[in-house]
Amino acid sequence: MIAIIDYDAGNIKSVEKAFRYLGCEIIVTRDPKEILSADGVVLPGVGAFGDAMKKLEDYSLVSVIREVAEKRIPFLGICLGLQLLFEDSEESPGVKGLGILKGHILHIPEGNDLKIPQIGWNSLRFPSKGRLFQGIDEGSYVYFVHSYYLKAENEAIVKAETDYNAKIHASVEQDKVFACQFHPEKSSEVGLKILKNFIEVVNEQA
Repeated sequence: MIAIIDYDAGNIKSVEKAFRYLGCEIIVTRDPKEILSADGVVLPGVGAFGDAMKKLEDYSLVSVIREVAEKRIPFLGICLGLQLLFEDSEESPGVKGLGILKGHILHIPEGNDLKIPQIGWNSLRFPSKGRLFQGIDEGSYVYFVHSYYLKAENEAIVKAETDYNAKIHASVEQDKVFACQFHPEKSSEVGLKILKNFIEVVNEQA
């Protein structure tokens, strides 16, 4: 059973649909007991960093997500769900993130006639290939929708990168915590393979 955390930050239906397509048993919940008893946990999300952190606090989910990481329950953050794992964001000065991983969320620099937010497909390279990218070729394309990007403090956790007026840390892995800035659920066969790889991590743990 994989729990998708519902904290009113959108993007849940497409994530749920993708996991169900892969034959995965899913529960959409914000109940701490259900989240902590799941075999894996997914934090999707679109929207503003500060608003999302407030919703997590309002639903008493901050400590729950930290406990998921401490208990080494496989965890996947998607898009805003990646950003919230880190310390802070230029989008919401003064708002602290979950701080499970070290690094900062920065605004994509203007220039080079590239539109911000970035909306569209971009190719990945793998500085050190993580478990989410097993069986996926270097240069594979995935779908991004974002104005802010991760700069991780420890580049050893970065498993996928791309470029869009900056070197963007597109996916990270630390112990049982995984996260993608892009949307695997909207990234065709490559994205489904990434989600399938996460399911395999969950099944190994269960």
